[in-house]
Amino acid sequence: MASPAEYQLDDIDRRIIAALKADGRATNQRIARSLRISPATVGARIRRLENMEAMRVVAVTDFAALGLRVLLAIGIEVQGRPSEEVARELATLPEVFAVHLVTGARDIEILVALRDLDQLEGFLLRDVARIRGIRTLSAGVAADVIKYDFDRAHIA
Repeated sequence: MASPAEYQLDDIDRRIIAALKADGRATNQRIARSLRISPATVGARIRRLENMEAMRVVAVTDFAALGLRVLLAIGIEVQGRPSEEVARELATLPEVFAVHLVTGARDIEILVALRDLDQLEGFLLRDVARIRGIRTLSAGVAADVIKYDFDRAHIA
């Protein structure tokens, strides 16, 4: 089997991906009908794309639909402990939906979703404060979401 670096997506692959992006629950039969190919071909191509890790079919959470109205970006400076250890511990907090080891003024950036601002104090004082190695926090509350595009991989 060709590796992702060796295999070039063709028009059928791109159209299958586009169909699944439009409706992740689309059946092979429905995709096949729209592309005028066999359902077996659709299934085989989806398996190949998934095996090559060129595509995954996933569900994406809508924060607002879950009642999560406060989004925060928190920059964290670490001291006295490896940043990766602190990051892994932060990743266990249910309110945290992304953890990044970063370069620059901070060591870690986390993205957090809360129901309302009343949860913020408890999250910071109860959950984050118990994690050893955090020197400073710098939090920013999202005032408005201008763009939220989960699908950033461009299909060439």
